[in-house]
Amino acid sequence: MSSPRLPRRSFLGLAAVGAAACTTPSRAPQAVTALAAAADRWAALRAEFALAPDRVHLAGMLLTSYPRTVREAIDRHRRELDADPVETLEHDFATGERTNATLDAAARYMGVARDEIALTDSTTSGLAVVYGGLALAAGDEIVTTKHDHWVTHESLRLAAERTGASVRTVPLYEASRDARPDAMTAALAGAISPATRVVAVTWVHSSTGVKTPVRAFADVVARANAARPATARILLCVDGVHGFGVESAGMPDLGCDVFVAGCHKWIFGPRGTGLVWARPDAWQRIRPVATPFHLGYVMAREYGGAVPRADGPTRSPGGFRAFEHRWALREAFELHMALGKGEVEARIHELALRLKTGLAASPQVTLHTPLEAGASAGIICFEVRGMKPDAVVARLKDARIVASTTPYQPSYARFSPGLTNTPGEIDRTIAAVRSLA
Repeated sequence: MSSPRLPRRSFLGLAAVGAAACTTPSRAPQAVTALAAAADRWAALRAEFALAPDRVHLAGMLLTSYPRTVREAIDRHRRELDADPVETLEHDFATGERTNATLDAAARYMGVARDEIALTDSTTSGLAVVYGGLALAAGDEIVTTKHDHWVTHESLRLAAERTGASVRTVPLYEASRDARPDAMTAALAGAISPATRVVAVTWVHSSTGVKTPVRAFADVVARANAARPATARILLCVDGVHGFGVESAGMPDLGCDVFVAGCHKWIFGPRGTGLVWARPDAWQRIRPVATPFHLGYVMAREYGGAVPRADGPTRSPGGFRAFEHRWALREAFELHMALGKGEVEARIHELALRLKTGLAASPQVTLHTPLEAGASAGIICFEVRGMKPDAVVARLKDARIVASTTPYQPSYARFSPGLTNTPGEIDRTIAAVRSLA
């Protein structure tokens, strides 16, 4: 008896988002290259956003506003889907054209291969893909830090509950403002044991603004792995969302095995977009946590045959999504590449240092983020003497300055200066904080 045959429409519906097929040329649109070449590129960039002009926006690390090129791409794809949703979607399922264009842009930005990337809808879902799928066993150990986001802690707890592995949580620093790369590296090195199979860290802590030395962590893990068989090798997994779109380092520079980030923060990507990158050998240790829309994988599982090698597309959760957002993520990466990753990093660090220095000069302010660029990025956490963080944010809102608080204990007031800010706005913010006292 012959195997059942899929009807054409079902076959196309199973085609992998990572299908190797003809893709449109991936290049920055003319408007983006013109923006990058503008005499004052930062003023030109700010004009691309629909942000309310009467406010100083310093909480973009939560959720981004879209630049014009991303808005227009979303609208273009939405119109195509509205005009003929079936044909538009089946064309991408069959050829991978639009999805592969996004993957290609992400791969160029990160310095990796396209099939090493899985597409998700947030950092949280990316962490679920990784930690929910890790192949672990009783007796294995996961090392993480007390400074990581609660989503990482909870994802690791669930992974341990599922597999019988254990989780060990260690501090990297006591006072965040005094955090130093060498001390953090030594603390992590001291936490690794013969049972360690995973090291789970965050690149930039949203609780304090501390940036961890991921490259140095990778070197520590590499030294530990040198004397281990492949079956006992440690994976270094990084929640990188608050360095992604700020720091110029790509995956080869960081040296980690797995990297997770949402793309609707510093990257300026559409809401509900994110990704996971992993080395090919690391993907082999991550099982699927949701059925992918990958033709080879689903056909093998449903009708027999060889299951494709694990990679980004076979670990991307399937399902029908806001495709216009996923496809428009391409423009966000191309914008950053046109601006220049080094220039973006320098601009954000320049604004952050200006703001940190101004805050630290006030005797009423306690700065909890290190001044040094080697231990910080674009997040700045602080306290104003005699005021609760919520009250600081509320008073700043009255002054038309948008800040946020850290959802941790202890909680701090928080700024995240970015590419849409100006030095004048930073100076206005410093004056407003000083006036609170």
